[in-house]
Amino acid sequence: MAIIDVTISQLSESVAEATLLNWKKKPGESVVEDEILFEIETDKVVFDVPSPSSGILFEILVGDGGTVVPNQVLARIDSEGKAAAPSPSAGTEDAQTNGKTNQPETPQSQESIAMPAAAKLMAETGLKLSQVEGTGRHGRVTKGDVLQAIAAGTEPVSPPPAPAPKPKPVEAYLEAPMLTDRPEQRVPMTRLRARIAERLLQSQATNAILTTFNEVNMQGVIDLRNRYKATFEKEHGVRLGFVSFFVKAAVHALRKYPVLNASVDGKDIIYHGYFDIGIAVSSPRGLVVPILRDADQMTIADIERKITDYSTKAKLGNLSLEELTGGTFSISNGGVFGSMLSTPIINPPQSAILGIHATKDRPVVEEGQIVIRPMNYLAMSYDHRIIDGREAVLGLLAIKDALEDPARLLLDL
Repeated sequence: MAIIDVTISQLSESVAEATLLNWKKKPGESVVEDEILFEIETDKVVFDVPSPSSGILFEILVGDGGTVVPNQVLARIDSEGKAAAPSPSAGTEDAQTNGKTNQPETPQSQESIAMPAAAKLMAETGLKLSQVEGTGRHGRVTKGDVLQAIAAGTEPVSPPPAPAPKPKPVEAYLEAPMLTDRPEQRVPMTRLRARIAERLLQSQATNAILTTFNEVNMQGVIDLRNRYKATFEKEHGVRLGFVSFFVKAAVHALRKYPVLNASVDGKDIIYHGYFDIGIAVSSPRGLVVPILRDADQMTIADIERKITDYSTKAKLGNLSLEELTGGTFSISNGGVFGSMLSTPIINPPQSAILGIHATKDRPVVEEGQIVIRPMNYLAMSYDHRIIDGREAVLGLLAIKDALEDPARLLLDL
């Protein structure tokens, strides 16, 4: 018997513990090296943990929902495939089938076969095994191979089937028997949701948050987009949206008023010489804020590609810790859900955040005449401890001016 310990490595500098969501294998079942054993959830991301060795899953030490820390032994694998499974009382299956001990699957049986996580992702996206090139051991298709195929624009052979809903019975969450027509659910927060709650409370408790508003006529951006969107998509392979213009306008304003890009560290103000813009993205697990690093050095096409990539990863739960860490300024787009106005909350340790909203045709006055224009309300929340109203108002005005006359972004005016 050769026992291999299953552990997780260091999560990240800011993450000390995580939650083990669910095991993909049971004790006594055979596993193949790099096959997904279980999922881990941190306060930022969910990721798969592969098997370090082929063999028999001999023992599980931490069950579903358990809290785990780096380098903790979570399970043991018998790499020789001869270990007996733990007793049935532990909820496991017998390692013997028809009088024969389960053996690791042979390389021949694994050729061109998708790993469980890859198969699940292909089912969700509609991709077929023949459309994905396997780079895993013995040609197996990994989750990374499927993500690479998605990023390369591989079209599914047929639309992915809608997953069958599997609602949890309400009774599972009730502390008391259900009352006729007044059911209640008690659902524990995910680690991500708990972290979001903690950070929002921290932001309101430690920052002197104030919000200033303005409105922007989006006609200039709309005309520019309509004129070039077809050519842009043909040239760059990505659609031309609106958020990239807001990112460029924000960087333009942060250059003029660096304190908007700064952060507080004790009694010091840290002025950042770079522009890492966080873009708030909705995901099935909650709001996440991936970072556009060095946004000032990115083209409109670069920004659009990155935002598209982040949106896809957020939906699939594949954003990495690195992609979610850092940031000097954030943009929150409530307009995608129809929001007309909001007061965004600062993402610590940042000191300002821009809120953008739905663009709607509204009557406005121009040169004494009432005209209809596509208007968008802008909101900038800022930490009044280090940012005075002057810088906040002028910074938001700089964003407004850049959007109303996009040529300013080219001429840095």
